[in-house]
Amino acid sequence: MSVIWLTAAVCALTAVLSGCQNQANADGQTLTVFAASSLTDAFSEIGEAFEAANPGVRVVVNFSSSHSLRTQIEEGARADVFASANQQQMDALTTAGLVEALQAEDFVLNRLVVIVPADNPAALTSPEGMAAAGIKVVLAAEAVPVGEYAREAIEKMTDAYGLGFSSRVWANVVSFEDNVRQVAAKVQLGEADAGIVYLSDAAGVPDLAVIEIPEAWNVTARYPIAPLAGSEQVALARAFIEYVRSAEGMAILQKCGFTPVE
Repeated sequence: MSVIWLTAAVCALTAVLSGCQNQANADGQTLTVFAASSLTDAFSEIGEAFEAANPGVRVVVNFSSSHSLRTQIEEGARADVFASANQQQMDALTTAGLVEALQAEDFVLNRLVVIVPADNPAALTSPEGMAAAGIKVVLAAEAVPVGEYAREAIEKMTDAYGLGFSSRVWANVVSFEDNVRQVAAKVQLGEADAGIVYLSDAAGVPDLAVIEIPEAWNVTARYPIAPLAGSEQVALARAFIEYVRSAEGMAILQKCGFTPVE
């Protein structure tokens, strides 16, 4: 037993030696993807499909708000691919030299909707209802892309619903969540009467009803994706991105509520 333990320890400590490298290659490759929370359903399915198309490859996806993922990468977290829900987070990593030069490209679009519980206890029929007295609204935090987009949309709605609309909405906000999935969960559980999320987060959820935000007041979210400069397997990262942008990948994304970039 001690000989086996010693062999494993030596291999772990001297992974640069060819013997351990060959063993690592025999065990396959792990691709680590950092992706915005709103991509959870789509990228979970895409990861499985990419694994099936590339035997020996394992895809591990870390889902969180784009702002949180950016911070993790800046603090040294190892990842091969970053897919953000807005350009701001990608630009920050590019400026810091953490993204492969000139590699970031938009791959899908998303838009906002108002969500309410399936039984809609507040009887909301339009976004204007979020400003009514006594309505409980939940939004994502301002640092989160969907939170920033929601604020922009609410200000646009003021042009239609009159001065004071946005201030009445803010007065109804009961919590600011760390990511879009948490917003959807609070509404789904009946802890709020309404929230603003991406269409992709409302698609296919049986316990939510959707109220459309008219195009004139809506905000289009553009999602960039790129290999990261610290990746030790940039070629595999690029292959994953190509798969995301392929017909197969786009079919999954569209099924989940996203719109391809033309």
